[in-house]
Amino acid sequence: MERSADVLLADGSAAHLRQIRPEDAPAIVDFHSRMSDRTRYLRYFSPYPRIPERDLQRFVNVDHRDREAFVTVADGKITSVGRYERLGPDSPEAEVAFVVEDALQGRGIGSVLLEHLADAARDHGITRFVAEVLPENGGMLRVFGDSGYQVQRRYADGVVHLSFPIAPTEKSREVQESREHLTEARSIARLLAPRGIAIYGASATGHGIGAAMLGNLRDGGYSGAIVPVHPTAERIAGLAAYRTAAEAGAPIDLALIAVPAEAVPEAGADAARAGAGGVVVVSTGFAEAGPEGAAQQRALIERARAVGLRVVGPNSFGIANADPEVRLNATMSPRLPTAGRVGFFSQSGALGVALLAEADRRGLGLSSFVSAGNRADVSGNDLLQYWQDDPGTDVVLLYLETFGNPRKFARLARRMSRIKPVVAVASATRPPGLAGDTPGPDVNAVTALFARSGVIRVDTVQELFDVGMLLAHQPLPAGRRVAVVGNSSALAELAVVACRAAGLVVAEGYPFDAGPSATAHDLADALADAAVDERVDALVAVCAPPVPGQLSDEDADFSAALASVALAGEKPTVAMLVFGKAPPRVPVYPSVEEAVRALARVVNYADWLRRPPGVMPELSGVDPVAAEAAETPEELLAAYGIPVVPSTLAGTEDAAVAAAVELGFPVALKAAGGGLRHRIDLGAVRLALSDPDGVRAAYRELSTEFGTDVLVQTMVPAGVACVVEVLEDPAFGPVVGFGLGGVASELLGDLAWRAAPLTDRAAEALVDEPRAAPLLHGYRGSTPVDRAALIDLLLRVGRLADEHPKVRSLTLNPVLARPDGFSVLHAVVEYGDAGVRPDTGPRRLRSV
Repeated sequence: MERSADVLLADGSAAHLRQIRPEDAPAIVDFHSRMSDRTRYLRYFSPYPRIPERDLQRFVNVDHRDREAFVTVADGKITSVGRYERLGPDSPEAEVAFVVEDALQGRGIGSVLLEHLADAARDHGITRFVAEVLPENGGMLRVFGDSGYQVQRRYADGVVHLSFPIAPTEKSREVQESREHLTEARSIARLLAPRGIAIYGASATGHGIGAAMLGNLRDGGYSGAIVPVHPTAERIAGLAAYRTAAEAGAPIDLALIAVPAEAVPEAGADAARAGAGGVVVVSTGFAEAGPEGAAQQRALIERARAVGLRVVGPNSFGIANADPEVRLNATMSPRLPTAGRVGFFSQSGALGVALLAEADRRGLGLSSFVSAGNRADVSGNDLLQYWQDDPGTDVVLLYLETFGNPRKFARLARRMSRIKPVVAVASATRPPGLAGDTPGPDVNAVTALFARSGVIRVDTVQELFDVGMLLAHQPLPAGRRVAVVGNSSALAELAVVACRAAGLVVAEGYPFDAGPSATAHDLADALADAAVDERVDALVAVCAPPVPGQLSDEDADFSAALASVALAGEKPTVAMLVFGKAPPRVPVYPSVEEAVRALARVVNYADWLRRPPGVMPELSGVDPVAAEAAETPEELLAAYGIPVVPSTLAGTEDAAVAAAVELGFPVALKAAGGGLRHRIDLGAVRLALSDPDGVRAAYRELSTEFGTDVLVQTMVPAGVACVVEVLEDPAFGPVVGFGLGGVASELLGDLAWRAAPLTDRAAEALVDEPRAAPLLHGYRGSTPVDRAALIDLLLRVGRLADEHPKVRSLTLNPVLARPDGFSVLHAVVEYGDAGVRPDTGPRRLRSV
């Protein structure tokens, strides 16, 4: 298997990791020559000043099975080597070792190499690594000790001997995700708070996008160095221009690139030579322009990562940081919204101006803004990592058009939403992996993705700002009880109807109508009373204009009355004003329905936040090793504690009788062809056959109608027929579906879906989400089934799906659910290539 990856180091810079090649011999010699004497001694336990030819050939020629080696490459040079070597033929143990260039030590390269070596070794049956480290090599001892593996140490003969199993553990996953979070956050922090910026494409005439961005950057008060790079001009916009960014002698962390597409790679390389950590490419002509542009985009990202750069764009609108100490306006907008505490990510470059203008109009203060454009590298996932710990950001708004890694988004958003609210407007269509003729969920997979991650999903950009204003300036509600207060009975009634339609509860004693003659003071008093009412969790204020001439200007100033209560911070308040100017930082909406809709989104998020996060409970009777060796669906399921009711295939009448005798009466006979075996409605099933004569008669009927092959199965008590499915989706990886059996459910696509593995809460949601779920819970006087047993079944199926990538699909149909448990009557498994699942395995940047 060809193994390579772009990875992030501890300082947020990028590097390329790949398998070693025979042609790397000269580069290995050069790498060895750059090592200090101390580094060579710590690695080889001797001075080892030069590599003998025999050793060199052994170093660069590996079989990628018993011997594997990875190198990291930066700007064409090898900067580290990590390798393992199996200890004997087919041994489950291998010795592992690393060496990193002196200048790059302490930047997390060793931990990345260990992750990728362990992943490769596991694929070839290696289960344990051993290592020998000199006691004074503290850096290498930390790499192993901080890995999350259970490392055993033994000191002998002046060497520390280490040994540890390399199977992933909860601790090792936690360590890996923590490092991923830190590296991705740091890579973005360097972009948003650069010490200096190089600009490529700013013309000396002042015309064009590059010149406009330079002007916006300077006029916005950016506090760092601004370095125009131009092939001929001496000065641009009053600033000294340079032929290369490095000539300026200033610290450069970021480059803004607005040159033609074919010149972008060289501009990025020049920025990297000056020390930049990333580039913002506003240039067009890449993937959005067609196949040729897409190829140019891939080449750009490959070259950028080879020299350690992160890339925002291409086709980006720019980035901004409103922090007063940074004041970065690296966008095409001459004006930014006021500084605030809302982080904003937009995939669309074209919408950038409109989005920033709308945020400014509403007074929604921004902390930082990133337009990813084509999102070839930096994505919304990177920004979630950054904003999670950013002290200047309290709320995150996302405008998404597609998902690069939905599984990772769900994981990050689920963690982030517990800390800070995330609001996203995203396409309602399914991602490519769940679309078209691909077998899979026919429900809105994006909605399901958000539902389990705590993200507040909205349908329009307008609603994105509606909810963002409420979250930015109001506290979260403690419950669903809403007080409707106003001076118009008609508007109050509209609010009541909207609240009930949105699942909100109108509090006892409300709506309160202050009457058309109420003054602003009267309305303020009524709102203040509602704000301290223990029966109320949130307020909806509706204000109609007074009769002309009836009230003085002061008495008619409902905006001030509203602000006095809404800004007190007692309870979240939304308002609808028919007239007057909206008070600053008060969520005011043009209609009652919009105000209530925004409030309902936030109430639902607050409900989710109060519920404890799901966990993956321990499951008894699970044996993944036995599952790997399973040859039948029944054996695979049994390895995960899921019994399947015994059955036997019979092709003759006598064989059917013999099978029934062996299984024990009573039995059921089912047509074995296609999907007929559970189709009672088509007459393809005969139940409760208690003797050989009954079996013979049933066989003759079924064979005449449906063919000679029948399935003979032990009878089980009746129950509610259910269906459990697992599918391997290209975007999400394994997804688990649950629904009730029957033609109606199949016709309506009444299955709920969640990504595997399942938490206890996800499994509970699967059981309760199908529209036909009331049939499980005692509908019309029936006895409820054992819900806990179904949840346990789904947890086991989810774990099986997650741990066995070769299971491309699994169907349990029917599953008979009863008050005393369930019975799986039939299972079908399809195997295939394990493939590569998104958001699994060692750390890596998204492929280009």
